[in-house]
Amino acid sequence: GSRISLISKSEIRYEGTLYTINTQESTVALQHVRSFGTEGRRADGPQIQPSQEVYEYIIFRGADIKDLNVMGGGAPEAAAQPP
Repeated sequence: GSRISLISKSEIRYEGTLYTINTQESTVALQHVRSFGTEGRRADGPQIQPSQEVYEYIIFRGADIKDLNVMGGGAPEAAAQPP
């Protein structure tokens, strides 16, 4: 799966590997997810610090996602060998 950088509506950035997108429930699931906190994005209220914990899976509701970027692919495809 592709590496994803996601910012939630609460201004917390997460990075993980795309696991699945459920269009019927409007959710995005990431695996092997790290939280990088608010990184100064939150204008009001306390900033959230990054976490060293790696979460196995996190499912985000589409309504809770502010921004989502594809950072790159997972394992490269094997190159076709010439005949």
